[in-house]
Amino acid sequence: MKLGKWDIRIKSHYFAGLVVMVLFTAALFLTGRNNDVVLVEEIARNVDRKTGPSCNDSVFRCNLFSGKWVFDGVSNTLYEEKKCSFMTNEFACEKYGRKEFKYQKWRWQPHQCDLPRFNGSSFMEKIRGKRVVFVGDSLIRNQWISMLCMIESSLHPSSSKAVVQIDNLFVFQSIEYNATIEFYWSPLLVESNCDDPYSHRIKDRTVRIKSIEKHARHWTDADILIFNSFMWWLEPNMTILWGSFGSSDAIYKRVETNLRLYEMALNTWSEWLEININRTKTKLFFMSLSPYHFQGESLNEGHCYNVTEPIMKEDYWGISTDIDMMRTAESTIQKLEKRGLKAEYLNITHLSDYRRDAHTSIYRKFGDLSDDQLSNPKSYSDCVHWCLPGVPDVWNQIFYSYIINSS
Repeated sequence: MKLGKWDIRIKSHYFAGLVVMVLFTAALFLTGRNNDVVLVEEIARNVDRKTGPSCNDSVFRCNLFSGKWVFDGVSNTLYEEKKCSFMTNEFACEKYGRKEFKYQKWRWQPHQCDLPRFNGSSFMEKIRGKRVVFVGDSLIRNQWISMLCMIESSLHPSSSKAVVQIDNLFVFQSIEYNATIEFYWSPLLVESNCDDPYSHRIKDRTVRIKSIEKHARHWTDADILIFNSFMWWLEPNMTILWGSFGSSDAIYKRVETNLRLYEMALNTWSEWLEININRTKTKLFFMSLSPYHFQGESLNEGHCYNVTEPIMKEDYWGISTDIDMMRTAESTIQKLEKRGLKAEYLNITHLSDYRRDAHTSIYRKFGDLSDDQLSNPKSYSDCVHWCLPGVPDVWNQIFYSYIINSS
């Protein structure tokens, strides 16, 4: 009788083990399928590392990057274009003739929680006595202007100063909170011949791929740093410089722009951070690539001109969204974290990719346009930058939720 019971136990354990083996084998099969599809799904859903702050309690964690756009004709935008004294002509779509404003009425809705509404007073209280610096190209400038517009209505008029420029640095100061919110122009992060904030439209881009100190010395004492770098690496060719600009013994080499160059620049950036950043003081953020919409899923569709609705296809990815560049940026940040320096990777790519309706298109200030261009608006439409109010406000709401929930 005892032997019979022992026999039954062995059989049940054997059966349980068999079930585990079957499930494990199935999992291996599924994870081995089409690596590119798996990667897209991982980035799109941000299941693992890229979760947002707590939404309801300390246990439940909400992924702020996974959700959908919901039309909300009731909620007011956080500011009005005309009333923002920091608005620039690159992002002022209403000023330059856009007549429909539905693009301002779409709200980002995460699947499992609500995105915290931006509160300018709470944000300024959180950064009291601190220095916040946005570093990168015109897209992070787009985000910086959005931030200034979002907080302006929360500040007493006498408590803030206008933006002051010091070389590549643009500084907004709040006297009341003894805080600054700054933008530093450095489109490639490393030193280049495109570093002039105004005269940077240079066809032959030259970079000192291992040199960053010229820029980075301006960030050293910041309390919060937000970086981006993507769009300026898309030129087909670049010149790499060893030595100094104008030096007689400098070495120049024209190369094809590829993923390795981007990786080298990010490595230079991360090595500087590792050595120079005060780990007990400075919070680091890196914005994932901001998608552009000259094409969609195919070369024949997806342009932003004359578009007034978001793309509603679930898990849409435009062909211009470079998965490899995203992977490279995230890998750099993961390596930093393994070396003891944490940087938050804010993956705003997927949520922004739906919004081809929200680009500035033809509704911004341009230079002189030819008759041929004027007859074909698609030829000069800006499908890179975003109207304000608009998509960058959501990026800032997500950034705000990290800051407001930080210790």
